Parts: sequence; C-alpha cells; structure tokens
Amino acid sequence: MNETLQDGLPPPVRALAEADFSAVAQAFGGAGFSVAEPADGILTIRRPGSGQPAVLLSVGVHGDETGPIELTAYLLDALAREPAALAVDLMVCVGSIGAIRAGKRFIDADLNRMFRAERGSLAGTAEAARADEMIAATAAFFADAGAERWHLDLHTAIRASHYPTFAIVPELIGETARERLIGWLGEAGIGAVILNRETAGTYSYHTAEHHGAAGSTVELGRIGTLGRNDLAQFAAASAALDRLLRGQPPAQAPFPVPHLFRVAQNIIKLSDRFTMAFGKETQNFTPLRQGDEIARDGDTVYTVQHDEEFVVFPNPDVRIGLRAGMMVVRIG
Repeated sequence: MNETLQDGLPPPVRALAEADFSAVAQAFGGAGFSVAEPADGILTIRRPGSGQPAVLLSVGVHGDETGPIELTAYLLDALAREPAALAVDLMVCVGSIGAIRAGKRFIDADLNRMFRAERGSLAGTAEAARADEMIAATAAFFADAGAERWHLDLHTAIRASHYPTFAIVPELIGETARERLIGWLGEAGIGAVILNRETAGTYSYHTAEHHGAAGSTVELGRIGTLGRNDLAQFAAASAALDRLLRGQPPAQAPFPVPHLFRVAQNIIKLSDRFTMAFGKETQNFTPLRQGDEIARDGDTVYTVQHDEEFVVFPNPDVRIGLRAGMMVVRIG
C-alpha cells in the first residue's frame, strides 16, 4: 500500500485495509456481543441469544479491488458507534491481506480459485494457505448458525461491462433463499445475475455448497485506488447492506429486477497455446452469435453453441487448468 496514500486514509478505511479490527472488536465486545478473531483479518461478532441470520461479508479477496473495503469500513464504523443496531451474527473477512498491503491483485495466485479440494501446482502458494484459514473460520462461523445464512463476497471488475454491476449466484442454493438473495441484489442496484451450476473454486460457491449459505460473488463497479474510489457507485449496495445488517425491511421504493443469465459454458485454459478470438479488454456481457469462435487451445476450439451467448471475465492470462472466461445465456 502506498505509504503517502495510507497516511491520508480515514481511520476506519486504514484499519480495515490493514486488517485491524481492534476498535470495532472493542466496541462490540463492550456492548455484550461475543467477539473473536479466529485468524488474521477475520472478525466474528455474535449477538446474545440465537436464531438471528448469519451474514458473512468478505472483501479484498483480490487485493487491488479496494472499493468494497471502503464501503465495508464505513458500515462497520457506523455500527460500532451503535452496536445494539446489529441484528445478525456477522463475520467480516479481509481476504488477500498481503496483496492489499502490496497494492497487488495477489501474491502467488488468484485466491478466488483456491476454494476447492484439488489445487495441483497451486497447493504451495500463499493464497492456498490463506484459503485454508478462511475455510476453517467459515466452517466454525456457520457451524451453529440458523437457517438464514448469507455470504456476500464483494468485488469490483477490472474491465468495463455492459452491466456495470452484476453478481454470480450458485444455482444449487435453495429456491426460497435464492429468490430472497436475488431480491436483495436488485435492491442493491445489481443489474444482472448469473446463475452458475459449476464451481470455479470461488469463496461464495464454497459457502453455498458446504454451508447452505445464500452466497454470491458481487461485482459492484469498476476497480479503483484505495482512498480514491468513487463511493457514489456503491451507494445502493451500501444502503441495502446496512439494512440487512440492521434487520430492517427493504426500502419502499420499487427496485428493478436484475436481468437473469445462466452459464452456458466455462472456457478452460488447457495449455500455453491458449488464445482467445478477442482481446482481454473485451467488455463483460459482449454478445457473440452461434458458431462464433471464442477461443482456441491446440486442437480444442471453443465456439458459441446457442443463438446468442455473452462473454464474461475473458482473461487468457490465467494459469493452465483455470477458467479463462465464461459464456452465459439470457434467461430472464
């Protein structure tokens, strides 16, 4: 993290970026909550009693996606000033602490591909060890949780998008919880939701699959520099998240329902010969027509199978064996 910029950060933002929960923990602990830090950069706050929703909020899984850190820092600071307003059991996880400090996306490899049993050549990376810490803390947090479980993994996108805000939702989430989650995403200003049947090793898919959480990877806008993010782009998400944590009903104004997509195919990089038929700067949700070439990897050629598919997260520079992009179809 740039020292000059770090010195100029508001205290709540600087504290969260440095994974320092001391002030927040003291405020909630003093108000009678059960507070713990099971690992560096992970805080759990449990209300007295039982039966309340359990909410996991993760930020900084990619160290250069700093907007959600600022958003969350201000929400936590406001709640710490009136702890009794917190109506849920809350876990806050700052993911790639080392990468945030270094101002990088990751140290060795993408942390958001590490939540899987098989890691291959990535097993010895810093991110694999960090994922293990997060997996253990997550299991402990949800172990005694009630039926209503949330995981909102907040990100910002590297590239431009035809939908500036969108979310990935595991299709295996139960119908009632999934509808509630999609409704909340609409309230949060999310323009599109992609239903995904297969894990790519992401944190939110892990919590949905293993802990029954309504998990979602939420892309809140464009990537920015810590302390210089345009917080106006996060206003709707911040307000919706604040209401969720305080147990308040949605605002009265009607919210547009996000457009719904489903993953049609994942584009896997099989070798160093992998190339995409378009640049990695291609906007998310760029449409392609049936038969169009998507990527080529030796004798393997990926083409559009439906009348129309939209490309999301195109990135030919991922490691071999990982997803280099996904193709989605519009379903609603």
